[in-house]
Amino acid sequence: MAEVMILVVEDEVAISTLIQFTLEQAGFVVQCVASVEAAQPLLQSKLADVLLLDWMLPGTSGIDFIRQLRNDIRSRDLPIILLTARGEETDKEQGLNLGADDYITKPFSPRELVARINALLRRRAPQKTSTPLHVHDLELNPQQQRVQVNGQIIALGPSEFKLLHFFMTHPDRVYTRRQLLDLVWGDHVFIEERTVDVHIRRLRRGLETVSYDYLIQTVRGSGYRFACNQE
Repeated sequence: MAEVMILVVEDEVAISTLIQFTLEQAGFVVQCVASVEAAQPLLQSKLADVLLLDWMLPGTSGIDFIRQLRNDIRSRDLPIILLTARGEETDKEQGLNLGADDYITKPFSPRELVARINALLRRRAPQKTSTPLHVHDLELNPQQQRVQVNGQIIALGPSEFKLLHFFMTHPDRVYTRRQLLDLVWGDHVFIEERTVDVHIRRLRRGLETVSYDYLIQTVRGSGYRFACNQE
């Protein structure tokens, strides 16, 4: 599975420690901070894959932080789970309406927390999951880092593998070079947009060995898309 970074904003040390242990045991990379003010520079440097956010925090509240994140084009699609002791239906409604993707009340089950995060990733960032993918006879296995067609292994570099994984989980949509850089390599990586073209060419060469290079289409003036059907 691709490395998944989870930022936890929780001021209760015992809960933060439990969350970190639980999520690291599940294979996630976890960073914990105790306030929004500590989380902001981390997200400015590199967006996490999931933000696990307490509602009641010292300084800026979790709910106010969600407002800030959803008003910023860079973080408006960041997957966010609110973790809070506020369990009233009106509280849940408010949190979800303001932009949280999910809402977990304390006390919580560690297994449920992991399950909710995995479910959110499947909805919002399927390229970060370990689910095997199939398009026609093309098979991609994230855990084995292997791509094959009818038993024939396709030799791909790490970047080409990540690019194909993203495309296979987001078929028939056009992505610009900048979007691909942000979504595949991460918005913290500062490289030329034309670098995407190099990796696209390498990916096509790999897929050409099994006659599946047609899957990667150039959309003139826009970018690239993964088309499941030959046109």
